[in-house]
Amino acid sequence: MEPNSSLQVATALLGLGAAGGLVMAGIRLKGADRPPSWLAMLHGVLAAAALTLLAYAAFTVGIPTLAQYALAVLIVAALGGAAINLMYHSKMLPLPIPMVIGHA
Repeated sequence: MEPNSSLQVATALLGLGAAGGLVMAGIRLKGADRPPSWLAMLHGVLAAAALTLLAYAAFTVGIPTLAQYALAVLIVAALGGAAINLMYHSKMLPLPIPMVIGHA
């Protein structure tokens, strides 16, 4: 797969994942303790697929420098999302709004 195709597919997946993230943030900011689990899992799966594709492209065919920086930022965001899920969502605790905003 050529780098441009990988980047386009990763961008589309990230866009869908980000849309789900915005919906979840809106749900939390409107006062719900946490979004529905199916939405959180869909968000995570889409973002993880995009992150995996981007990392694969970076290590095999090479991607532009700016995309490499984006990959680093996305890895940090993924770690934050995993922390939110494991420490709060899976334990049915209210998601801390500062962490939700930081993850975004």
